[in-house]
Amino acid sequence: MEKNFFTNSMNLAKEICKVKINKGDVVVDATMGNGNDTIFLAQLVGEQGKVYSFDIQKIALENTRKRLKESNMEGHVQLILDGHENLYKYINEKVTLVMFNLGYLPNACRSITTKGETTILAIKKALELLKENGVIILVIYYGHEEGKAERKMLYEFTSCLNQKEYNVVNLRFTNQINNPPELICIEKR
Repeated sequence: MEKNFFTNSMNLAKEICKVKINKGDVVVDATMGNGNDTIFLAQLVGEQGKVYSFDIQKIALENTRKRLKESNMEGHVQLILDGHENLYKYINEKVTLVMFNLGYLPNACRSITTKGETTILAIKKALELLKENGVIILVIYYGHEEGKAERKMLYEFTSCLNQKEYNVVNLRFTNQINNPPELICIEKR
């Protein structure tokens, strides 16, 4: 029996990662959070690859470091206590994929959220770092005021990207209640 495929945006984002990422690739987790995406990406790139993982909250870095150590994966992951808009300060190589899980850190202070302005700065820098056929994945949690503003800014920004250079897709769950997360993917041609 086949499992449901279109369950939520995060699961779809992970399926895209599985298709796009190969062992040895360099990828970015632009929003480290509690380390779930960082560990997932580290598994996909393997020991030959590299994951750069960003967050502005020290607790996110500590939680992720602990989880990486427990999983024996800390060797090919660089944890960075800084905003994703500063990724250009740390990365000077081409990357296959950049994942953003936007909103606030679960089980933490909800007033600390990603912001449209800094997320768009990060996307602009990530576009420069992307390899041909590379992807930026944006999982947008917009069930709070800052999230709604960020979502609007991301729609405006991504809809203006040159179609000769990028494929942009937006996935929304139209029959789900309570502001289900949305997915925007930008693929470099």
